[in-house]
Amino acid sequence: MFCNQCGNNNPDTSRFCNNCGQPLGVEAQAAPPSAYPPMPPGVPLPDAKTDGKAVASLILGIMGVTVFSLFAGIPAIILGHISYSKIKKSMGRLKGSGMALAGLIMGYLSLLAIPMLLIIAAIAIPNLLRSRMAANEASAVGSLRTINVAAVTYQGTYKSFPVSLEQMGPAKSGKPDAEHVDYLDESLASGRRAGYQFIYECTETGADGACTKYFAYAEPSSRGSTGQRSFCTADDGIIRYESSGNCTLESVPLE
Repeated sequence: MFCNQCGNNNPDTSRFCNNCGQPLGVEAQAAPPSAYPPMPPGVPLPDAKTDGKAVASLILGIMGVTVFSLFAGIPAIILGHISYSKIKKSMGRLKGSGMALAGLIMGYLSLLAIPMLLIIAAIAIPNLLRSRMAANEASAVGSLRTINVAAVTYQGTYKSFPVSLEQMGPAKSGKPDAEHVDYLDESLASGRRAGYQFIYECTETGADGACTKYFAYAEPSSRGSTGQRSFCTADDGIIRYESSGNCTLESVPLE
């Protein structure tokens, strides 16, 4: 006896369809010409529609294993479970179980990638931070050398070392003078560059008021983040450093 609802072939003594539970009447003894032939449960009918959640799960699964990981992986798993269960209960009226299953698998794979990403980040971030600090320290040493050259050049022109970084900075009126000789760019003359703060001081003056000695030092803006070591120099042109704390004339010279 064929079921008019799903086309399942039931024993002649059955009152209800073994597949979908539809009551069986006398008129169901023979399958109507337009009825679908008997098909195993879960196999989609010829005119079955694809479940939209299965498609969404597949798309999110692909996104999850490529660029969006957690943000797309979890929705892919949720929609995949809902769609897969819905398709199984539809008795062939819906299809897309393969897409739902693929979305589920890729969703779970995206979750497995998260610990790997965390491990990579734990390794990469400290290395990037150390590289950044090393670059900032190299820049600080280069800036102190620039200050030394600017100070010596100033002294050769004006018979006195400058008394501030600003004096070696860009000219304000467009024409360099003793107050702004245009030997340093704006950032270094302001005392800040590449994660370091620069201080310049005249430490000794002669009888005529001319500056005869100077001391300049560079400190990390945030020690341990923008840089670790402190650097300093003086009119002798030697650059020194301290691994922690302030740099002084007694600190270790750079080789």
